[in-house]
Amino acid sequence: MKLKLLLILLFSVFVTTEQKANLPDGFVYVQELAPDIQVELRYYSSHNFVGDTIAGYKSNKLILTKAAAQALAQANDELLLQNKCFLVYDGYRPQRAVNQFIEWARDLNDTINKAEFYPYVDKKDLFKEEYIATRSGHSKGSTVDLTIIDGETNKPLDMGSPFDFFAVQSWIDYDAISEEQKANRQLLQNVMLKYGFRNYPREWWHFTLRNEPFPSTYFDFEVE
Repeated sequence: MKLKLLLILLFSVFVTTEQKANLPDGFVYVQELAPDIQVELRYYSSHNFVGDTIAGYKSNKLILTKAAAQALAQANDELLLQNKCFLVYDGYRPQRAVNQFIEWARDLNDTINKAEFYPYVDKKDLFKEEYIATRSGHSKGSTVDLTIIDGETNKPLDMGSPFDFFAVQSWIDYDAISEEQKANRQLLQNVMLKYGFRNYPREWWHFTLRNEPFPSTYFDFEVE
């Protein structure tokens, strides 16, 4: 029994070491720093605007630069005091995933998830409206898409629009939502800005660490 337990511990250490070895210097698995953060990488699943799993996502593991992960962990610690925590939809994103988005956007006949994610925008206009780009800040490792979970209900707070909903309803200053939804958005904005992130005005869920460590480097290692 003792030998079996020892082997399990050694295997665990080996796996952890192997995982860390696969990451470039300066990157970490976020849940090693903040295990209370919930992760639901949408591009590891088919529940996204493409309607399929995305290239480079081989695991539901959140990866960020160490600086971004530490800041996110601090922000989550503050939410925990309110019986809340983060739910993260995306963090580091391989460039090959962005390339897949580009190819998908060029196929104007593929609109399988239009009704859920971009009902008011023609697919041909997704680039012009800046919902999709040929380069993504996510690939630099310090950008995160997230919401907040209520610890009482274990459900995401109502933000007035879903994640990756490409429309004015997702803009931070959109006013035609309820007071509760505005308050929920403001809570997310306040805690993220407090810990060194800046927002993206067209997506309430999108934040990038100020003074990110790799401002000009787009990485392409896989999420695994």
